[in-house]
Amino acid sequence: MLTLEKRPSPSRAWTIATPILAVLLTMIAGGIMFALLGKNPVEAIRTIFWSPLFDPNVASYSRPQLLVKAGPLILIAVGLSLGFRAGVWNIGAEGQYIMGAICGAAAGLALYPMEARWLIFPLMVLAGALGGFLWAMIPAILRTNFRTNEILVSLLLVYVAQSLLASMALGALRNPEGGGFPGSRNLSQWPSSANGELIAGTGLHWGVVAAVVAVVAAEFLLRRHKLGFNIRLSGAAPRAARFAGVNPDRLVILCMGISGALAGLAGLFEVTGPSGQISIDFASGYGFTAIIVAFLGRLSPVGILFAGLLMALTYIGGELAQFMLGLPSAAIQAFQGMLLFFLLGVDVLSNYRVRFATKGAA
Repeated sequence: MLTLEKRPSPSRAWTIATPILAVLLTMIAGGIMFALLGKNPVEAIRTIFWSPLFDPNVASYSRPQLLVKAGPLILIAVGLSLGFRAGVWNIGAEGQYIMGAICGAAAGLALYPMEARWLIFPLMVLAGALGGFLWAMIPAILRTNFRTNEILVSLLLVYVAQSLLASMALGALRNPEGGGFPGSRNLSQWPSSANGELIAGTGLHWGVVAAVVAVVAAEFLLRRHKLGFNIRLSGAAPRAARFAGVNPDRLVILCMGISGALAGLAGLFEVTGPSGQISIDFASGYGFTAIIVAFLGRLSPVGILFAGLLMALTYIGGELAQFMLGLPSAAIQAFQGMLLFFLLGVDVLSNYRVRFATKGAA
């Protein structure tokens, strides 16, 4: 009979091994799913993980897209990880991502067609961060003042943000020269707001730079700053944190604010670059996928950097598999969800040992 025996302290070896094991189990389970759909599982896995990087027919397009997709995932996941470490569960990063895009685009379009990139683009960046920050403050203030559940409030606000997005695309931000079609002007074609490639052919833009800066800053914060110690202590031992003088309400406001601002920045960099405009279908699910990235990276900034690149690879490879093999998009989404499922499943081995025991002893 199998039993679980709690370890005296989490196993460092298993903590490192569980993300790798989760990826392998995802490949196996995903291969079975693809086979049930009538597709060659080996070819499907190869298309998702190998072709975007090494297939000469598609790699020239796919490699730059790796950074384009990874940038917002890493930026959002870093912010979420700080809250998750402190026991603050912001599940509404998708809404903050949307609001950052709306606020940033609105700030730029208010000055259209003025040509002053040195002024307009930084103003849009600030507006995007502020939009995400203010949207995250709603669940933060409700929790600190009325003890509501930030998980539910932040999640429900995603649907409010999506409704506002549709309203903006059809109303206040709609392109007056667009022939009545929904959507704003194309910000990526306006020099004052365009977030184009910094190095041609690489996919590197300001959003990717911001993601790398966020990783470095978060790593320094967690390892070298008192605030980082308070965040880790609050998540590991809330009572000890209170005895140490940590104000839990202030920490909620801070963590929610940081994660909201970073999600808003991700939305701003996306709407001024790869997406190009506010549209009804602008919401891409990055805010939800970033939760998987955060846990796959073990809530470590450096781990999130690699996890974001891996998840971006599944995005690009998934699109290739849909086009080349005819796999349905729902199967690719399920494949990505398996990563979190298996990670949470095998993560139990970090804190528990599996023991064999006789029925009587059990």
